[in-house]
Amino acid sequence: MAVTALSHLTDPAACPRLVLKVGSALLVERGGGARREWIAALVAEIAAARARGQQVVVVSSGAIALGAARLGLERGGRGNLADAQAAAAVGQIALAGLWADLLAAEGLVAAQLLLTLDDLEDRRRYLNASSTLARLLEAGAVPVVNENDSVATAEIRFGDNDRLAARVAQAAGADAVVLLSDIDGLFDRDPADPAAELVREVAGVDETVRAMATGGSGSGMGSGGMVSKLEAAEIAGRAGIALAIVNGNHAGPLGRAVERDTGTLFLPQRRDGGRKVWLGGRIAPVGVLTVDAGCADALATGSSLLAAGVLQVDGDFVRGDLVTIHSAKGDRLAQGLAEYSAAECRTIAGRSSAEHADLLGYSPRAAVVHRDHMVLL
Repeated sequence: MAVTALSHLTDPAACPRLVLKVGSALLVERGGGARREWIAALVAEIAAARARGQQVVVVSSGAIALGAARLGLERGGRGNLADAQAAAAVGQIALAGLWADLLAAEGLVAAQLLLTLDDLEDRRRYLNASSTLARLLEAGAVPVVNENDSVATAEIRFGDNDRLAARVAQAAGADAVVLLSDIDGLFDRDPADPAAELVREVAGVDETVRAMATGGSGSGMGSGGMVSKLEAAEIAGRAGIALAIVNGNHAGPLGRAVERDTGTLFLPQRRDGGRKVWLGGRIAPVGVLTVDAGCADALATGSSLLAAGVLQVDGDFVRGDLVTIHSAKGDRLAQGLAEYSAAECRTIAGRSSAEHADLLGYSPRAAVVHRDHMVLL
């Protein structure tokens, strides 16, 4: 059984393992204090889910907002990187303590897991995180995950917890992700427009769906927006994981969304294998390979990327780095691990396989990006 309706989010048969993402605006008041009563109501929902046989992972924002208030930092601690890191270092203690206390009041054990982008981009570290999550859930704990903002920099951070939640769901083998937002879900246009209508179900994120999204966080405290939520839905969908956006402004938001059938549910479109789940969820490519129309068609049927179809090489990468494959129109087609460096790719781009040995000075590899190390987007 799979998650195909919002009601399935509370059904242990359809959704035995659930990831709940909670943003800063829901956890922290504008003055910087924790919304303890609201969080306690959400924890009661988590306890109810556990009682009916579901396992729950929480992805919690809020460290920077809490820490900034305690340190008296301007702009909510987001004025510069040093402020954000300092605020996170202070706020994470408060945030972890808050979750631990409230979960303990429901008879549950909290576990803290702090991750950076590199922890999930690197295959070995991803597997370590996956193993830790599995063991914690098996032992009956509720993992509370956050980005490790005290050490993360612009180059090695997710930047929002929406995509982090989708990646954590992949690593945890979850069945669904719920993003608690400040609106009911995805609307077909700006929600401020009186004619805007809630999109209740999405079967695949395409350009029409992306056009409905607007960036930015309405609260000013978070770092995400609808664009990041759509990116999270794509990451989850490639792993066979449903993703829902529901309004978190109310007490007991999960139960309210299910009872009223109000929210947006993104249906998973496929279920990749373990390694391709990890590969498809990676979000930090270091190069771009632009290919011709014939090559794009071949990729769609499961072929490897051959040098003859490469039109342009951008970026500075080495063998094994993640690269994105674009069409000549700029559409993202796939991503995978390069078999050659950027310089080598430029040397053989557009040339037939028979020429590669002479051009490279050594016996060539089978492909520029092999299909076993590539995921269609």
